[in-house]
Amino acid sequence: MARPESVGRTLDKSLRSTRSHAIDSSGSKKKKSVSLSSVRHAFLTIVWPRRNLVALGLVLVGVNRLAGLVLPGSTKFLIDNVVAQQDTALLRNLLFAVGGALLIQSVTSFLLTRLLSVEAQNLISELRARMQRAIIRLPIEFFDNNKSGALVSRIMTDVEGVRNLIGTGLVQLVGGLLTAAVALVLLVRINARMTLFTFIPLVVFGVISMWAFAHIRPIFRKRGAINADVTGRVTETLNGIRVIKGFAAEAQENAVFEKGVARIFHNVRESLTATSLVTSMATLLMGLTSVIIMGLGGTMIMQGQMTVGDFVAFTLYLAFLVTPILQMSSIGTQMTEAFAGLDRMEEILVMVPEGGEPGRTVRLDSIRGDISFEDVHFEYEEGQEVLRGISFEAPAGTVTALVGSSGSGKSTAAGLAASFRKPSAGVVRIDGHDLATLELEPFRQQLGVVLQDEFLFEGTIRENILFARPDATEAQLNAAVEAANVKEFVERFEDGLDTLIGERGVKLSGGQRQRVSIARAILADARILILDEATSSLDNESEAYIQQSLSTLMEGRTTLVIAHRLSTIRKADQILVLEDGNIVERGNHDELIAKEGRYHELFTYQARI
Repeated sequence: MARPESVGRTLDKSLRSTRSHAIDSSGSKKKKSVSLSSVRHAFLTIVWPRRNLVALGLVLVGVNRLAGLVLPGSTKFLIDNVVAQQDTALLRNLLFAVGGALLIQSVTSFLLTRLLSVEAQNLISELRARMQRAIIRLPIEFFDNNKSGALVSRIMTDVEGVRNLIGTGLVQLVGGLLTAAVALVLLVRINARMTLFTFIPLVVFGVISMWAFAHIRPIFRKRGAINADVTGRVTETLNGIRVIKGFAAEAQENAVFEKGVARIFHNVRESLTATSLVTSMATLLMGLTSVIIMGLGGTMIMQGQMTVGDFVAFTLYLAFLVTPILQMSSIGTQMTEAFAGLDRMEEILVMVPEGGEPGRTVRLDSIRGDISFEDVHFEYEEGQEVLRGISFEAPAGTVTALVGSSGSGKSTAAGLAASFRKPSAGVVRIDGHDLATLELEPFRQQLGVVLQDEFLFEGTIRENILFARPDATEAQLNAAVEAANVKEFVERFEDGLDTLIGERGVKLSGGQRQRVSIARAILADARILILDEATSSLDNESEAYIQQSLSTLMEGRTTLVIAHRLSTIRKADQILVLEDGNIVERGNHDELIAKEGRYHELFTYQARI
């Protein structure tokens, strides 16, 4: 007989669900432009809450840029007045003015970096925490349809670019515009005709830049998706390293990764092409501007229409006009990256969290544990029912076993009772309340789940058991350790409960991991238990320990057991035999054996193996 599926593996059927919440990592989703709506959202959620700090930053950058204009302005007086008239008093005043301006620039630059860069990193921390909170509250089916590594990339990488909305990117943009505006006014005052001729290439550059940044933003969005996809695959590779080595599949995995990094390279190449076009055009146009200045300026000086000091000052002020515009390619790329990151964050943040559906208004802080299924239907894909109108009652404190062949719907039914899924039709009730109306957190706090392939966190045995109840006393912890027979093997470890068990508990045997998970469930003191019985692949000694631990765990609790070895459920209060989504038999062990039906067939088949 094929081994029945676990709760976790049955949930994988949602990969085929047409109602999937999967994120399209191919980049084929419709790309959003930098609309007024995007800018307004960024302003309201990122900038406005930090308006005081941003305002201070803008003041500092304004002072910084104005101080920077002192040096080019002083050159006119140096050439036309100090040198020409041998005025040492004016020279001394000029030196003091320039020195003071340089000091102001240094202080304001330090304060800008100290205030805004630190706040930008704080913003990244806040956004990462917000993303993690949003993701972890999404339904089970979302995680079935998305790689864990890709989600890690969403949390850690997508928010990086957003720092430029608060950091130096924003103030550099505003400060550059301010500097350019002041420099433009000064240039017009020195020579309006030369300013007009030099302004034409700048307008052309601005048009090219707007086109380039509109082209770059979708590339950044796609890069984030590709990075997430590649990161997800690397995570899977590292988690499955034993399987890879067992099948000598290193070369195959290397090829998959190389293909992923090649996709990243092609994406980066696209963005670099666009940005290099902007830079090259800037160089060309600025060079053309220099030629115009040399021609016009030289002619005007020779004709007596402009002094040498005016020409030098004009050239330096022009640099203050041009430099911020040239920096726009870098700043524009930063801001584009920021908006692309916000777009990808919004894809997650707008999703309805688990338990956030309308109608969940009933809060049960304490439950008895009565479970009832009333004509429950469920389908992962439309038109393909997994459960076909099943009905049963599991009174508080009783044990109900679900048996049947693989794919019969056992784990789906258990998943519905755990509120991992919602019925397509019919009602699942807890203490007479429709489970779909219950607030999830209070209900889940009274729910315990022990799966066949139980997950343990990297850390110590103690930390994993306390995970269910971090505030438990040492006495409560020791009672759970004793009840789950964890003490039997922990005493052989030098560090006892403080023994490090490695990632996913790799340093423990299967039976030891299972007993730690049972101790965790015992400590949680749940009223309802869902057990994917974990004895089918264990040796007889480990199975005996776990059966003893499970017996302790189930005392006085409503328990749904997905049975693998039918010999382990003889004492169940009721046994439900599922086939093709229907309950075909029900009763206790003796009653079903006497019927000589499907349960008798399954039981006698296993007994012969």
